[in-house]
Amino acid sequence: MEVRSRGKSCGENGSTNGSTNGSAIPKELVGSDTAARDNLKMGHDHRVDNSGEFEFGGVWGTGLVMVFFPLLMWYMWVGQVYYNSQFPMPEKGEAIGDFAAKVVELAYECSYPTRKAWLVYWGFLAYQSLLYVTLPGVWAKGNPIPHRNNLRLDYFCNAIWAFYFTIATVIVFHVTRILPITFLVDEFGSLLSVGILSGILVSFIGYFSAIHRGAQHRMTGRFVYDFFMGAELNPRIFGLMDLKMFFEIRLPWFILFLVSCAAAVKQYETLGYVTPQVAFFLLAHWLYTNACCKGEELVVTTWDMSHEKWGYMLIFWNMAGVPLTYCHGVLYLVRHDPSVYRWPAGVNIFLYVFLLCAYYIFDTCNSQKNRFRQMENGTLVVRKTFPQLPWQTLKNPKFIKCKNGGTLLTSGWYGLARKVHYTADFCQLTSWGLICGFASPLPWFLPAFFMTMILHRAWRDTERCAKKYGADWEEYKRQVPYLFIPYVI
Repeated sequence: MEVRSRGKSCGENGSTNGSTNGSAIPKELVGSDTAARDNLKMGHDHRVDNSGEFEFGGVWGTGLVMVFFPLLMWYMWVGQVYYNSQFPMPEKGEAIGDFAAKVVELAYECSYPTRKAWLVYWGFLAYQSLLYVTLPGVWAKGNPIPHRNNLRLDYFCNAIWAFYFTIATVIVFHVTRILPITFLVDEFGSLLSVGILSGILVSFIGYFSAIHRGAQHRMTGRFVYDFFMGAELNPRIFGLMDLKMFFEIRLPWFILFLVSCAAAVKQYETLGYVTPQVAFFLLAHWLYTNACCKGEELVVTTWDMSHEKWGYMLIFWNMAGVPLTYCHGVLYLVRHDPSVYRWPAGVNIFLYVFLLCAYYIFDTCNSQKNRFRQMENGTLVVRKTFPQLPWQTLKNPKFIKCKNGGTLLTSGWYGLARKVHYTADFCQLTSWGLICGFASPLPWFLPAFFMTMILHRAWRDTERCAKKYGADWEEYKRQVPYLFIPYVI
């Protein structure tokens, strides 16, 4: 069933200056006449971005992220292993240089990328590729691509089949002892290093492959910044596999869920039972992973698919950042005696209910937004993937028809708050920290990081939409005055 109409929706952008550091743009194209496209002043060649607008602090900001985030990941794992799940700090009287050298030595000791870890990580990636091209699924249409005559790419969506097929395969491997699932927690450090190094390697391959093939898009001429943001908009192989969607849906969330499964099995083998806290993570990570899979056809019209390029930001985050930092809560639990983090039954029940309520809002508001987009574009795909929740699809939605041809949704959850999906997401991740208690800061890294990120993204989106929609944006804010929490803020 399809509903046919047309429309556009607001994305995100930012504006922070950067400095020159290399270029992948032909010299004759730099400084060419500009025209509005994707809210950027771009030259007649889509490969050039002359807007002068930079996100994430430009060259310096993106450069620092690429250097320090991998180091932070190793630093946090050293804290889990050697510092009783605390952030490593110098001992009294210890020189900073000596402390740094010690942390590096400890990171090497607990995170050496073994041959087995390489085989498991890349074997998993290869297996997911096989499932992508062999299992059944549905087709969905992406957003129009302006520089390709408004072509809508076809996306093959079968992550839900791949997810449960993967679970079945892991069970077989564990029972037969071909590869016990507890390997994921026993050798987590090795997998961490493999994930970090693989994310960096694939980022280089993706960037220079795009340059070699002339597939670059919206390049600023600042190498560091362009490498972080990416060169190619729609990288594909086999004529079927969309690399952005493959890496965003399957690798991070499947690995994250499997790490939680490994922690539960490890705890059961050690204690003879699974604590309510570890079971909480099993539920939370299943909900999130299953949501990404069951609504995969809705992802194809999101900002990441239609605007973000395939660069270090997306590649590294999906290959290493999400699966290997979002799991610090459950790793903390499995590495400590339950007496350290035990909550009264009433608190556990409250947190389970809090998680499920936050998930319901998260699931339904994202579904409302993306199905609205697809109904406008005439590309709605109706599926019965579990669970289909009440109020996922708006009937006769209200919206503002903007002078620039776009639309702003003003009903459903988005009639209550403009960024309600961020609030629901933050509440879920906060529950992941609360279930662990307050004895360790490591489970709280994710909620703190996410809070910083969503505040920045909300600011970027508000700034961009104000420029894009003008007076219509002011009317939108009048009709939906709350940003995050209805009737509060």
